[in-house]
Amino acid sequence: MEKNNTLIKNAKEIVTCSGFKAKQGRDMSDLHIIEDGAVVIEEGRIKAVGKNDEILKSFDEKNYEVIDAAGKAVLPGFVDSHTHLVFGGYRAEEFSWRLRGDSYMDIMQRGGGIVNSVKATREASTEELLEVGMSRLDSMLSFGVTTVECKSGYGLDLETEIKQLKVMKELDSGHPLDIISTFMGAHATPVEYKGRTDDYVDYIINEMMPLVARESLAEFSDVFCEKNVFSIEQTRRIQNRAKELGFKIKLHADEIVQFGGGELAAELGATSADHLLQVSDRGIEDMSKAGVVATLLPCTAFSLKESFARGRKMIDMGCAVALATDFNPGSCFCESIPLVFALAALQMNIGIEEAVTALTINGAAAIDRAHEIGSIDPGKKGDMLILEFPSYKFIPYHIGVSTVEKVIKNGRLAFDKKKGGRLC
Repeated sequence: MEKNNTLIKNAKEIVTCSGFKAKQGRDMSDLHIIEDGAVVIEEGRIKAVGKNDEILKSFDEKNYEVIDAAGKAVLPGFVDSHTHLVFGGYRAEEFSWRLRGDSYMDIMQRGGGIVNSVKATREASTEELLEVGMSRLDSMLSFGVTTVECKSGYGLDLETEIKQLKVMKELDSGHPLDIISTFMGAHATPVEYKGRTDDYVDYIINEMMPLVARESLAEFSDVFCEKNVFSIEQTRRIQNRAKELGFKIKLHADEIVQFGGGELAAELGATSADHLLQVSDRGIEDMSKAGVVATLLPCTAFSLKESFARGRKMIDMGCAVALATDFNPGSCFCESIPLVFALAALQMNIGIEEAVTALTINGAAAIDRAHEIGSIDPGKKGDMLILEFPSYKFIPYHIGVSTVEKVIKNGRLAFDKKKGGRLC
């Protein structure tokens, strides 16, 4: 009997989130729930899902590791589709500055922000980044995350960007979570290129991206498209070159000011556009038509004391909305999925069912994995979680507290709260 052959039985409800592509608009409310259900996983893949009695008649329990989920809800593993988890140093002092009224851009202009983390990450050894990376992934796993996207962008030079991306690859092979890597050399202009952002863009295009592509270190390319960071035209140059090199496209868009980032994401055929606190109605419409996933990061708005993205508006206009943490050392030092969920429901008027979709199948679509993860469908990876409670509605109800009891990754029990945490 293989340990990644698992049978979960007697579940009060199985929230399948069934589907193989992003759900847009009102379809986000359809969770495809099976009451009194069971799931069979063989060789790490979902073999069958259905009513408990029917599954138990068709499959012999003796051939599986059996998990009794009586009185519990079962959901797909959460997908955290926007993080910056590999970094050195911390910026707690900057958090206190923001509390006294300093803006994110003010702090950035005086040498804080991303550039502060760049210095610490350049100085950090590979071993140090691996150690803290493992710890952060353990925390994410405890919140029910089974796949996480991770961006570079705290190097802003070839050596450190490559170091970050290689650490991600090693973390991916050494931790149960799957890591999807994104190259983000265009996160800020480093001090050595101060006042010469166009020259830095040339450096990214001509030296950094070709090497990252050649060594297959990242799947996506991302740019912080924002006033006083990278312009629309600079972003277009970087991302058109990225597409030529085989990268898929993401954008940090319309976070600080309305800048046309949503429109550009649609023009470029981006997989996702993220943040979107200030996106225009036209940008929302363009993204909806182009099938760009709108990835919203409520913990960042909360941390920065900014207005929340118009999640309700985006869904009503037919967008596919995903939710993610934006875990990073500055604007959002937080990996709490329960807080993301609660803020989405309470502050963004996103329905509970829509938030579940946003953290599962739409999170998967935001990293081009909706065919592989994000729902409990036969053929997909055996990635799912079991709550301590009988319904998914307990996730936002128990505000800011994890309701995850067990996490199954590739058919193996990877986390058990009652057994003290990560198991493999």
